[in-house]
Amino acid sequence: MATPEEFEAAAARSKELPAKPDNTALLKMYSLYKQGSEGDVSGDRPGGFDFKAIAKYDAWAGQKGKSQDDARQEYVDFVNSLF
Repeated sequence: MATPEEFEAAAARSKELPAKPDNTALLKMYSLYKQGSEGDVSGDRPGGFDFKAIAKYDAWAGQKGKSQDDARQEYVDFVNSLF
């Protein structure tokens, strides 16, 4: 399992990627980071025409039930795979 320090180091390292990932990869990174740092999604799903917020909410909701430890490890592995 990734330690909290490894998780935060991967988050910092993600800002130094050689190329910007596509939207699918960005949503995966976002959802794993949120699940790893906060746990299951809470609050209401955004409505209206805020498609970016809806996509982010749905991606995070897709991680529901995954333990924070598993999400942190998956996040670290995924960020490392982008280099």
